[in-house]
Amino acid sequence: MRVCVIGTGYVGLVTGACLAHIGHDVVGVDNNAAKVAQMQAGISPIVEPGLETIMTGAMQAQRLAFTTDIAAGVRHGEVIFIAVGTPALPSGESDTRAVEAVARAIGTHLDGNYKVIVNKSTVPIGSGDWVRMLVSENAAPDVDFDVVSNPEFLREGSAVFDTFNPDRIVLGGSGRRAVALMKKLYEPITQRQVAAEAALPPVPVVVTDLASAEMIKYAANAFLATKISFINEVANICDRVGADVQQVALGMGLDSRIGGKFLQAGLGWGGSCFPKDVAALVHTACDYGYEAKLLAAAVAVNRSQRYLAIEKLRQSLGILKGKTIGLLGLTFKPDTDDLRDAPALDLAAECRRLGARVKAYDPTVRPERPPAGLEAGVAVCPESLAVGCDALVLVTEWAEFRTLDYAGLARSMARALIVDGRNFLDPQILAAAGFTYVGIGKPGAKAAPAAPEKAAPVLAIAG
Repeated sequence: MRVCVIGTGYVGLVTGACLAHIGHDVVGVDNNAAKVAQMQAGISPIVEPGLETIMTGAMQAQRLAFTTDIAAGVRHGEVIFIAVGTPALPSGESDTRAVEAVARAIGTHLDGNYKVIVNKSTVPIGSGDWVRMLVSENAAPDVDFDVVSNPEFLREGSAVFDTFNPDRIVLGGSGRRAVALMKKLYEPITQRQVAAEAALPPVPVVVTDLASAEMIKYAANAFLATKISFINEVANICDRVGADVQQVALGMGLDSRIGGKFLQAGLGWGGSCFPKDVAALVHTACDYGYEAKLLAAAVAVNRSQRYLAIEKLRQSLGILKGKTIGLLGLTFKPDTDDLRDAPALDLAAECRRLGARVKAYDPTVRPERPPAGLEAGVAVCPESLAVGCDALVLVTEWAEFRTLDYAGLARSMARALIVDGRNFLDPQILAAAGFTYVGIGKPGAKAAPAAPEKAAPVLAIAG
C-alpha cells in the first residue's frame, strides 16, 4: 500500500520506517530541510535502538523516501498519517497548530482518489471531527476521504519492538471502508508475521468511534503515570517504616489484577508523553466542568519526587553548598537521547541553586555538543565525572552503569556516596567497592521528597 507520513519525529519516523519494512511504499514528509537531508543520507536524527537499521534497509529496498514536498506526499498516499508534535502549552492544553496546518495542507492537495487521513499525533478529544472539518474546508467539494484515529503506544527506547509487537491496535472511525483499509495496512503486524514470537495469538484490533480512540490514548498514559506516582508514594512510606519497596512491588505485581509493570520506584516520570498527556486530560476535564483530582495529585507527587535525591544528599552530606555532585544520566530514560522534562534537569538546577557544583555524564550527550540548557560540566566518561565528587546520583538507568569500575570511581571521589535514584544498582556490589549506598524506599535511607526552597530560574551545569 502507498503510505504518507507527515512529521518524522519519534512517532512518525518509527511508524514510517516500520511500515516500509513490512512491505508498504512509504514517503515521509517533514518541513525541516536539514533533517530531511540527514534522513535521505540514511542517518536517523534520533537515538532509537534498531531504527536506523530498519530505515536504511527500507530505503535500499526503495520502499522508503523522505521529502519536504507535502503535496507530493499527499498525492502518493492512500493512507496519510498526521504525526506532528502537539506540545503542551503553559495551561496544559495541547498546542495543535501543527496539526491544523497539516490538515489544511492535506485538504488543499487532495485529488479525486479516496484517501484515509489518520491522526497518529496525540490530539485532544474531538480532534478527529475537527480535522475532518479542516480538510473539507480546504478541499474541492467532490473529494472522497475518511478520518481515522490510530493512537500510538510506543515507548521511547523500544519503539521499533513495540511497533512490531503491540498489545493492541486501536482504530477509531465510522467509515467501514477506512477501517478495512487500516486493518489491511496492519495485517502483517496483527498476524504476527514480523513478531519476535510468531506463535503468539493475533494482535487484537479495537475498533471504536473517533472520540473513544482519542480517549484511550490519554486514559492509558494517565493510568500508567498514576501507577508510577503510586509506587513512589509507597516508597516514601517504606523509607519511614523500614520496608523495601522492591519487595513490596514484587508482592503487589504478582497479583494478576495489578501486574508488575510500572511499579519501579524512583525519581518520577518525564519525557514528552506522560507529562503532556496527563496535563491535557486534566485540562479537558476542566473544560467540561470536572476536576480530575486523582490525576492532579499524580502530577504533584511526580513533581515533588524529583527532589527526593536532594533530601537524600542532604541527609548524608549536610549543607550542599560547596559540594560537588555528579549525575549519572541526563535523558529521561535509557536508550534515547530525549531530554524533554527529564528529572535530571530539575535535579541539576536545584543542586546549583543550593550552591553545589554539578557534573554530569550521559552516553548520548557529548561535551562538545551539549543540548540547549546545559553548560560546561558534561563529562566525557564516568571516570572523569567521578573525580572530586562528594556524591554520585544515578538518574537514568543506562545498562552500562551496571558494569562500571565502581571501586575505581570510589577512589577518585572526595567521598564515596551514591544515591541510586532508580534502585538500579546492586547495593552489595557498591558496598564492596567502598561506596555508601542510598536507594529509594529501601532500608537504611530515611528521607521524604521535598519541593525546592525556591524555583530555579535557569538551569546551568557548571564545569
